[in-house]
This record gives sequence, structure tokens and C-alpha cells, in this order.
Amino acid sequence: MKHGFVKVSAVTPDLRVADTIYNTEQIITGMKACAAKKSKLAVFPELSITGYTCGDLFLQQPLLNGALEGLAKICEASAKMDLLTVVGLPVVVNHKLYNCAAFVKDGSLLGLVPKTCIPNYSEFYEARHFTTGPKVAEFVEIAGMNVPFGTNLLFACMEMPEFVVAAEICEDLWVITPPSASHAKAGATVIVNLSASDEVSGKRAYRRELIKGQSARLVCGYIYSDAGEGESTTDLVFAGHDIIAENGTILAESLTRENGIYTTEFDLDKICSERRRMTTYEQCESMDYVTVNFSTTVEEATLTRHYASTPFVPKNDAERSERCEEIIGIQALGLKKRIKHINAKTAVIGISGGLDSTLALLITVRAFDLLGLPREGVIGVTMPCYGTTDRTYNNALSLMRALKITVKEIPIRDAVTVHLRDIEHDIDNHNVTYENAQARERTQVLMDLANDVNGLVVGTGDLSELALGWATYNGDHMSMYGVNGSIPKTLVRYLVKYFADETNDEILRNTLYDVLDTPVSPELLPAEDGKISQKTEDIVGPYELHDFFLYHMMRFGYMPSKIYRLAKYAFAGEYDDVTILKWLRTFYWRFFSQQFKRSCLPDGPKVGSVALSPRGDWRMPSDACVALWKNDLEACEETC
Repeated sequence: MKHGFVKVSAVTPDLRVADTIYNTEQIITGMKACAAKKSKLAVFPELSITGYTCGDLFLQQPLLNGALEGLAKICEASAKMDLLTVVGLPVVVNHKLYNCAAFVKDGSLLGLVPKTCIPNYSEFYEARHFTTGPKVAEFVEIAGMNVPFGTNLLFACMEMPEFVVAAEICEDLWVITPPSASHAKAGATVIVNLSASDEVSGKRAYRRELIKGQSARLVCGYIYSDAGEGESTTDLVFAGHDIIAENGTILAESLTRENGIYTTEFDLDKICSERRRMTTYEQCESMDYVTVNFSTTVEEATLTRHYASTPFVPKNDAERSERCEEIIGIQALGLKKRIKHINAKTAVIGISGGLDSTLALLITVRAFDLLGLPREGVIGVTMPCYGTTDRTYNNALSLMRALKITVKEIPIRDAVTVHLRDIEHDIDNHNVTYENAQARERTQVLMDLANDVNGLVVGTGDLSELALGWATYNGDHMSMYGVNGSIPKTLVRYLVKYFADETNDEILRNTLYDVLDTPVSPELLPAEDGKISQKTEDIVGPYELHDFFLYHMMRFGYMPSKIYRLAKYAFAGEYDDVTILKWLRTFYWRFFSQQFKRSCLPDGPKVGSVALSPRGDWRMPSDACVALWKNDLEACEETC
């Protein structure tokens, strides 16, 4: 439960219809298995103590007595487990029969949540036996215990305030306004659904989308435990379609149609972060709800859920291609609008032969094509200087020629040399002044050329560089429209590869593949034996790590120690703990110290959920102190 993780399980046990003794034994066996997995919450199907398909047997006293006896045994068994268990059974209250979810913990029954929506159509005829549960909780005596009974119950963990559980039962989810909506408004972060949803053609896919959508809409964790094999097949078949979803993502799901246990972890920090971020999320402490507290042991949950090492890039090939085309379209449409608005007929872009300028050029050409403007209006400028290598120079020329744009070569070596002499800087001193003089000269050339041709300068810098401040202030930091400003470096690579894979031009394809193989470098230091001597990732660290850090810090506001833990998990076998911690420390230092560059960024389109525009997603004072984040990291150093 450290870092907001809580391990949860959905269980479909074997059962026999109306055999409460056997079913109780199977439920207890499932509880023990969940406890062994260190689960803190286990959810069983609707009416799991009796079976859902008992029909008119629900009106028989022996079955109802057997259900209560089974519940008592489940309570007794729970005393030896650190597990909140939710099971289904029929319960009589004030001479009416209710379909209930029973919450059990530490040897006690904590409360009963009755079903709200009683279906009585098609294959369902629950209204023949059951009554809609009361909206206002009352205390009733069940199995010798006085407990709250009603649909307005929340079960809150005292040791983990963000762990708040509420229940709905099967049909409750399928109606216009599910009870879970009210539960989430009242503060529930985890919704459990005890279900008995039969299998008919097409229903499985619909059920899956329904649960995904509800978890996204409510920004919650959702555990759906479905009745399975063992129910009567007189007219229906049940296949135990258990699903665990978190904010629109399926974390675990039964795919085999076999009874079993499905376990994963909810990230409650993530859920709470999303709710804080969404100012339209309607949540308030409701006086209409009764909160039942429970206690649990706080411990570190072993992670089993997937965390992608490249969170900005889909792993699935088809999904990645679709995403690439979507992003390229957004970038091109943004630039198209700007060009059209200022009535420009030309665009000027510096082409280095590297990834960022390549993507920016491809986007610019796409925008010109959309506008119906001749590609000659795109002016690509290569500006060789001290660090330019033959490889990048030739790739820049090849790229521009293949795309049939206007090619300009403007060497800046002489201009930079004169400038360094004018400011009395030793040309053999290859410090930051030496590097930045080249970057600023390139920007000056592009800006003045754009003025001369009545065009605009298209920026090439990407999101990762902005996060790290890896840009020369008023050099490559500045442009008239930054098309790559919200594209992280790991995604830039895949976008360029997408262009390479899709083109029919062999020369363009080969050039793009070579650009992809070229080390990332600003080429501001002299080459060594004709090869790139200045490799960005040797200086600031691997971009795949920094993009991972950036995503989890910006998207969810995680503590540095949690990001460190996730990075160790996601990059296991690729980077050791010391390396990850080293570059995480670098990331935070650079992110905080370089905010002043982000405070005056040029316009550019937002394409994803993480962006750093000072006019959009990120407003941060340039003088913010990193001390709190640094202190949290120091605790990681002690365990590294």
C-alpha cells in the first residue's frame, strides 16, 4: 500500500446451486488464496453463497438460513486474514428479501449493501423474489451482529485515506444513472460490482466497454466479479467474466471462461491525482452517506501490473501507427492555421540532419500540401559550423532534395568566429559561450531570412528538451511556431520512423532511416575523426528515462520516490538502480532550474496529455525551489 498501491482481487469460485455449505467452503478457500497473494480486497460474485440461479428456492427458509450460516463462517474465517472481503447473499430485512453485498473484515460483518436496480425483463425475473434496497441506511441485526444496511455506505481504510470502497450489484451498472456515480461523488475511489451476467453473443465485448467506460467516467478503480461455471444451465450460461479496470484501462480480465482469481494493483495516488486535476470532477463529502471504517496493515505491494518504459508511445504496432498519423495531423493543422492566418507564403526551417529538424520539416511539408502551396515555399537552411559532420550535412541535403523544397546552405563558421573575437572569447575555449554563440547565430540567420522572404520560422525543439532546458536561450529555444513543442523525444523517433515506413520514395526512406541511426547531438563541439563528438544523452542522460520521469511527474504529480520505484520496475534489466537515480536527480535539478526558458515559449500545438506551454498546461514560477523533491530523493539514495 506504499505509494498508493493496493492489491485487489476478483474471484469466481466453483459453486453448487443452493449448496451453501459447499459454496461457503469455496469462498473461504478463495479468501485464503487472495490473502496469500497479499490482496487487501477480494470481491466475489452476486449471490455467491447460494448461487444466482436458485429461482423460487430464494423463498425457502432453509436456503436463507444456510446463507446466513455461511456468512457467519466467512466472518469467522476473515479474523485470520488482513483482507476486506465482499460476498453476495440473499438477506431478509423487515420481511422483505434483498440481494446484498456483504462487507466482511477481521471476523466481523461491517455492513450490507442491497441491490438498487432489480431487473425483470428478458431472461431476468428478480422482482419475483427481491426488493429494491433503501437509499438511507438503517441498522439491522444480521447473523447476530448489528450492522448498517443500505445503498449509501462507504467503507474507508483508516490507514490509507484514499482507499474508500463502495458497492453496486450487476444491473446497477447497466442503468441510466448507476449508483456508482453517487458513490464516486461521495468519495469512493474503488467500486466493487458483484455480478451474475449471463453469456449471450456480443455481450462480453459490450460488458468490457461498459466497465472500462464507467471506471474512466468516475475516475476510479472498478472490480467486476462475475458468476461462472457451477450456476444452473437450465436456460443460461455464466462464464465468470471478471474484470478489474482503473480509469479506463483494463488491468486484469478473465479470458478463458474458467473460474479463477484475478489479481492486480490499483494506483490510488493516480486516481486521486486525476480527480484533483479535473476541476469539473464533481466530488463532495455527502451527508447522505454513512462511512464504515476498517483497518489494514500498510505494506509495500509487489507490482504485477504493466508499466510501459515508453509511456508516450503505444506498444501495439497498429495502435502506434494510428497514433502517429493522428499526431502528425494535429501538428500539420496547427501550422497550417498559423501560416494561413498571417498570410505567409514561405516557411523557414533550419535543417541539421537530426531527428527534431527532420520531423519539423516533414510536418511543414505536410502543412504546405494541405494549404495547396508549392513546396518551394518551404526554405530549408543548413548552416554548417565547427561541429557539423559529413553524415548529418549530407542527410540534411538529401532530405531537402527528396522533399523538393528550396535548399539554402549558409555556413556560419566565419560569422561565429568574428563574433567570438568581438566579445574577446578564446575560440579554443569550448565552453557554453562557444556552443551558444553558434546556436544563436543560426537562429539569427533563420529569423532574418524569414523577414526577407515574408515567411515564418518553424521551430524544431521538442518536449523533452524543454523539460530539461536543453536549448540555448533565444537560440534554438526561439521560433515563430514550434511544431514539436509537445512531442517527447521518444515519440519523435517513432514519428520519423512512421514517415520512413510509409513513404514510397526510396531515397527519402533511406535518408530517414539513417537519421534515425544518428546519435542525438546539437553538434556544437568540433567533430572527432569526422564523427559526432558531442552526444546529448552522454551529458543529460537517456531520453527514454527522462521521458518516463516527465510523464509520471507531470501527468500524476507522483513523488520522486514513487517515480524511482516505477522506473526500476519498468526498466528492470536495462538500467541499474544507481543509474536510474542519478538521472532522476539530474531531471529534477534541470526541470526546476530551467523553467525560465519555458516561461517564454513560442506558440505550438498541444498533441498529448503532457505539455509545458505557459499558456496552457504548465504555469510554474521560474524561481520555484526543488528542496521538497530533493529531500524525497535523498531517502531513495539511502536504499540504493
